[in-house]
Amino acid sequence: MLYHFLYPLRDLFGAFNVFRYITFRSIYAAITALVIVWVLGPWVIRKLQDMQVGQFIRQLGPDSHQAKAGTPTMGGVLILGGTMISLLLWGDLGNFYLLAAMVVTLGFGAIGFLDDYLKKVSRANEGGLKARSKFLLQIVLSLAAALALYYHPGYSTKLSVPFFKLALPDLGWGYVLLAVFILVGTANAVNLTDGLDGLAAGPVLIAAATYLALAYVSGNIKTAEYLQIAYLPGVGELAVFCGAVVGAVMGFLWYNTYPAQIFMGDTGSLALGGALGMVALCTKHEILLALVGGIFVIEAVSVIMQVGFFKLTHGKRIFRMAPLHHHFELKGWAEPKVIVRFWIIAVMLALLAISTLKLR
Repeated sequence: MLYHFLYPLRDLFGAFNVFRYITFRSIYAAITALVIVWVLGPWVIRKLQDMQVGQFIRQLGPDSHQAKAGTPTMGGVLILGGTMISLLLWGDLGNFYLLAAMVVTLGFGAIGFLDDYLKKVSRANEGGLKARSKFLLQIVLSLAAALALYYHPGYSTKLSVPFFKLALPDLGWGYVLLAVFILVGTANAVNLTDGLDGLAAGPVLIAAATYLALAYVSGNIKTAEYLQIAYLPGVGELAVFCGAVVGAVMGFLWYNTYPAQIFMGDTGSLALGGALGMVALCTKHEILLALVGGIFVIEAVSVIMQVGFFKLTHGKRIFRMAPLHHHFELKGWAEPKVIVRFWIIAVMLALLAISTLKLR
């Protein structure tokens, strides 16, 4: 709203011309979201405690996790609230890519919220949405988003392959299927990673900051041409979106860091995963997401390997427990050590991803 109300007055007040700059609005979107989440955090935690929206802890997990039982969950509403309010203030709400990312994020957040709410009512981890219903809702939402991108004027179905500037396969209708896979896969990969205090929030923050930079260069014709990457008019506005996500997650980490006062729940993890997947699609850096969000890929693959090996060998396991972070806990690593080391890996992967802009 600030952008729409104040930028048109730039001829009367020259200082308002600053609202034209994506960098300015990205920075203040991040600051605004951070402050909103940081200020509202204690109030939301108290409300969730009063509603007895506590986390259920599986008996099969590490014994140290039992002390976390009852910690308020559904904190994703705080992340979503801070992000969306910030975007309403600093974003260009007439921008297709920004609106698409907001809708997808809210949509995945709504699915997660419904799942969290049903779990809270049932008071058991077996509660919540049935897996089939949960995936069906995610697929329908992802399909709608993929079709919106497919039919958007100027959007290309060519796939950008990291490290290879001339490798641009055109998938045609197959791109829609790939987009659905990326959105659903990323949302659930972040959800699987959200098992320790701040473990998912840290890599999400790092990935969102990385895509902030990628969105900016992809939406700037000069830098896009210089780096020989796809230029998409208007996609630079997603830098503001990523800025808001970075700020909101940073504010949430204030309360989610070890020992956590609140968990994001499916409300937050599905929403953030959907947000990252949508930004990757919009900026035409789809495959690069596997590198930027490498931690999420590793966590998801560890679960797939564990389940597959367990079924094939009739009860044997590759890891002590999946997702992978629990394996290291059961090996004796302290929870903060697992978290920080995963964050370090996430930073390294993000830097490697950015380097692909030149190593092509």
